[in-house]
Amino acid sequence: MAVTYKKPSSGSHGGSYLIHNKNAFPSQLKKTGGHAKATTCASKTLQALTSAAMVLPGLLLTTAHATEVAGGDRINFQFSRYQEGKRDLFGAPNNFEPIRADVLHGSGIFSLTSRAKFSFSYTQDVWSGATPITTSPLAANPYQSILGNSSSGATVVGASPLINPQGLLLDRDLNPIMQDPVSGQQLGTDTRSVLVLASASPEVRNQANFRLGYEWDDAAIDASAGFSLENDYRSSFGNLGGRMDFNQKLTSVKFGAGYTSSNISAILDHDSAPYLTKTAFSRQIETRSGSEILHGERQDWAANLGLSQVLTQHALIDANLGYTHSSGFLENPYKAMTVIFVDPDVLNDGLSTPVLGDVRALLEQRPNQRNQWAFSTKYIQHITPLDAALHLNYKFTTDDWGINTSTFSANWIQPLPFGWTITPRIRYYSQDRANFYDPFLVSQQNFSSRAFDSLGREIWVNALNPEMEFVRDENFNLLDGEGNPVDESMLNVQPKTIAFDSEKLPDNFSSDHRLAGFGSLSGGFTLSKQFAKGIALEAGFEYYTRASSMKLGGGGGNSFADFDYYVANAALKLNLESLRLPTSGGRIHHHHHHNENDKSGDLPALHHMHNQPAGLMFGHMLDKAGEFMVGYRFMYSRSAGNLLHGTKVAHDQLIVDQGCSDTALCRFAPTYMDMKMHMLDIMYAPTKWLNLMVMPQFMDMEMNLRELDGRPPPVPDVHEHTGIAGHTTGILGDTNISALIKLYETPGHRIHAGIGVNAPTGKTDLQLRRIAKIDGGSIHFGMQLGSGTWDFVPSLTYTGEHNRWSWGAQVNGVKRMENRNESGYRLGDIFQATTWGGFDLTNWLAASIRGVYTIQDSIHGDFNSFNARIGPMDFPVNYGGQFWNVGFGVNAMIPGGRFSGNHFGFEWLQPVSTDVNGFQLDRKGALAASWSYRF
Repeated sequence: MAVTYKKPSSGSHGGSYLIHNKNAFPSQLKKTGGHAKATTCASKTLQALTSAAMVLPGLLLTTAHATEVAGGDRINFQFSRYQEGKRDLFGAPNNFEPIRADVLHGSGIFSLTSRAKFSFSYTQDVWSGATPITTSPLAANPYQSILGNSSSGATVVGASPLINPQGLLLDRDLNPIMQDPVSGQQLGTDTRSVLVLASASPEVRNQANFRLGYEWDDAAIDASAGFSLENDYRSSFGNLGGRMDFNQKLTSVKFGAGYTSSNISAILDHDSAPYLTKTAFSRQIETRSGSEILHGERQDWAANLGLSQVLTQHALIDANLGYTHSSGFLENPYKAMTVIFVDPDVLNDGLSTPVLGDVRALLEQRPNQRNQWAFSTKYIQHITPLDAALHLNYKFTTDDWGINTSTFSANWIQPLPFGWTITPRIRYYSQDRANFYDPFLVSQQNFSSRAFDSLGREIWVNALNPEMEFVRDENFNLLDGEGNPVDESMLNVQPKTIAFDSEKLPDNFSSDHRLAGFGSLSGGFTLSKQFAKGIALEAGFEYYTRASSMKLGGGGGNSFADFDYYVANAALKLNLESLRLPTSGGRIHHHHHHNENDKSGDLPALHHMHNQPAGLMFGHMLDKAGEFMVGYRFMYSRSAGNLLHGTKVAHDQLIVDQGCSDTALCRFAPTYMDMKMHMLDIMYAPTKWLNLMVMPQFMDMEMNLRELDGRPPPVPDVHEHTGIAGHTTGILGDTNISALIKLYETPGHRIHAGIGVNAPTGKTDLQLRRIAKIDGGSIHFGMQLGSGTWDFVPSLTYTGEHNRWSWGAQVNGVKRMENRNESGYRLGDIFQATTWGGFDLTNWLAASIRGVYTIQDSIHGDFNSFNARIGPMDFPVNYGGQFWNVGFGVNAMIPGGRFSGNHFGFEWLQPVSTDVNGFQLDRKGALAASWSYRF
């Protein structure tokens, strides 16, 4: 799946200001003479959802932002979900899952000095579901039913988009005529259009943005840069912006400029590619490993100028003017235009009978430039009796594609007792259609026609060498260009045809419904709770409806594309200024046992905690009742290269014969598998001897396959992995909930036990996308996102320390507490033992080394739904084994200054010995990185 417009950076201009102490001054307008400072409290329900499918075509690309100078150092974590409703296909078979996007977003801002700040943001989103690829007349029957056998006979189990050439009857006014699909009887004209949906495998996007800002007394400047990576789309961007204050900071002028460079390498869908006409882009298409890859480049230049003015002590107005120039490949490489070709000789033969149209699909063609102007204004009013703030926003954009948009929105920010805040909001959006948008086209010419020479004879060519042309005499004998007879038995002779005249089509055309005229209305709310110590939790929900009838002035005319969707999010926000503890700036190595006479430091940077390997789980406890810890873990592992059978390299023929089953020989094998895991680590100590933990996981996995030598030949209607594209899955994995209990403690030694469960929040029923009529079924076991069962997770940990040395050992495991999950199987149990030693290199840096032994059982049971069985990764016996690793790590504990209390750890796990069950990829290593903060 791909999208038309990519947003090069997250965030938005300005923000939502929650005005406290009855002041209406935003953070950039701080005033020291008689006015209290205002506090920025941006409501960011949709901020993390920056993928372009959420960006309406008229919106301006984001440019530089005004430097944030208030609010203190902070870190935010957010999870969002975008879910579309089902499309109306007017009775066509519709078992397509609507588009869904899961978004993980993290951001932070840190003060380097009193005037300089550094910030970053990271976004990972996973898109899946059915996406429109074109629009077709409903009478063209663009869906083909897929039948499956059941106990009651053949039933419709799905639908496949039909983009191949087919006939469509038109009346003499070129209106489509509906026919009965069985009898062929004409049912009359039917001018309805319908979206043609195609299922899309999960697609992962990763985006990172880094920013550095500096503030003077009456001015600020910042620079930012970042990148966005997808399999088919890569962009990098940079922004420069600033602000100048006047009139005792009651007036601010903002300015910014940005540049984005993007490279498109779109792997054309192997289902539709054979039926698409791609001649307009033939020079940009590369064929590699059975896939057609459409290449393109685009550049986006943007600039904006803004003004903020404090009107009264309770009111503010803000206005911005922006300009964006885009050039290069501005098409969506996955969108097509349905074109109905009609023979003009038949259309103009003077008869009244229907004419036959030749239905084809051409890749869309957009202008190679776009110039956009945007004007936005915002009014903020503090409502004194309620201590609330009203935000009124309006935005207008216009461009040379003919798209004019208007956006009206209103937010009401209402503080409530006990630290609660609720923000209801409403938004209305309307846009005009692009001047090259049409649901489909009718062209009065033949899609192709026979070629004739100057004497009116049909021309024939040798398919093996199209430059060789021939004609036939009256006896149908083949003649070369000089009239000499030719032995046709040695040639592959075919008629020469002439393609349609592209000059008779519009210069630009698209049926992308996001370029149509429509309106949308949305409403939602954000509810947040401010806790002690600078912790805030936020949840939001917004529901949208998109309808052509809601367009300003009417005339949308594309109700077939109407649909609803919602966005929901949850966020954890940490204000590090409120959390920060004092520190003595001492060594990282402090004894964990303190008495009332111990004055070694107010921040006990515990050795047993801060020199433990980054990849170790459940290894430390908080010491004081009431303490919190918030952390983030990242883990990356890679398997690649040879397939192993036990401890030995397995060659292709052995994999084909033994890697799957006697009845289903292996046809494919993985070439690599990458796994990335993001984990939020939240710990609380209600007592000195008990810690409670919750750790949600977010997964990102990718696997690519190759065809095995000696594999059986392809079988009709059996899933085949084709092309160079791999499989990806993500985002939400299982969630761990644990308790750590202190069992023993003396100076230099500690033992604690962990009792936890893994809640099955990760999906185990992910499906491979359908290939035309061929069902891919459940994706491989190792690409599912969780176990699907409730799992018992016990651990026992010993830690010790003396002077600059530390050491420890741990045993842990995973016991599946259910016989099978909803998909029919359960993962194997796990036992792991590890021991480590560490040494303090400096007062803030330490190194560690450890050994890890892991044994995992194979998978029990099997999928209870269809699985294509194409390789070893689809068979339960090819999972688990015994594994030895050696880990090398470093840990850093910031001892003082603005970043005191932050702990960072890194560890590389190098495989030493691998003994796999069945046939599996060899392991190449794993990286673990962690950050934590105690307060």
